Amino acid sequence: MFNCTGDRLRIGIMGCADIAWRRTLPALEDDPAVEIAAIASRSAATARRFTDRFGGVPLEGYDALLDVDGLDAVYIPLPGLMHAEWVTRSLEAGKHVLVEKPLTAGAAETRRVVAYARERGLVLLENYMFLYHSQHAAVRKALDDGAIGELRGFSSAFTIPPKPAGDIRYQRDVGGGAFLDFGGYPVRAAQYFLGGDLRVVGAVFRRDREHDVVMSGSVLLATPEGIPARLTFGMEHSYRNTYALSGATGRLLLDRAFTPPESHRPVLRVERQDHAEEITLAADHQFANVIATFTAAVRGERDITPQQEGSLRQAELIEEIRRAALVVDV
Repeated sequence: MFNCTGDRLRIGIMGCADIAWRRTLPALEDDPAVEIAAIASRSAATARRFTDRFGGVPLEGYDALLDVDGLDAVYIPLPGLMHAEWVTRSLEAGKHVLVEKPLTAGAAETRRVVAYARERGLVLLENYMFLYHSQHAAVRKALDDGAIGELRGFSSAFTIPPKPAGDIRYQRDVGGGAFLDFGGYPVRAAQYFLGGDLRVVGAVFRRDREHDVVMSGSVLLATPEGIPARLTFGMEHSYRNTYALSGATGRLLLDRAFTPPESHRPVLRVERQDHAEEITLAADHQFANVIATFTAAVRGERDITPQQEGSLRQAELIEEIRRAALVVDV
């Protein structure tokens, strides 16, 4: 239940990341069940710029946010290597937490914060937002309906062009490189379609010598039945975010799989030996759906145990991939 007596979830924003400005805060602002109560940044000027657009009280410093009276929840879009500390401190302050992916930078930390949230009866939800778009359920239904026969393989790619010098992803101790930031998307998609019992077969990472961070890589996972998942990520490519499922009689392909805008109508391509068709799916707002899930969980109307179990397995897989990877310095 909400911690305060009001009927709206009073949420504080911890960090002024680009994803918050472009996608999450507009969705929070539009949700009638949510009130943006305060926005905290290391810079008072940045906090004011955000509150001028989205409302709430501007605060300098993340500690100040946790001292706000009547705050029910915290949204954390900080760099991934900072998540464990501030998720823990938010939970200690009695706040429900919505946190950008990755939930933490390691499997042990993820297990610890999930267990602590459960112990305290608080909601802790990792924002792998693409999982909340209806297009993926449509793809899975097509697969279950036999559109391509028995599944034989999965492939996925999330790649972007190089970022400007100074981008946080180039900072080893804060951003942590490409794999920690967005390399997990194809891994989580593989888990969505193939289940959590995936084994790491191998991986190759390209590490930048100057910054000591992973810039790109490829990963091979497999189910116990031998169905492979071939995954690619990187920030030294053209832009791609896509996946494909190969079956005994055809393929299902989905482009813009992870970052579709809410107005975008996804196109599912079905290919068979003697037939190809494109099925236009409904537009959906994955960020709004995440927020609705979070607020429903806080109200006690939604069980997010499956999402948390997915986050736990995701953290384990990321760690297993890192250990298995052949790292090449470039």
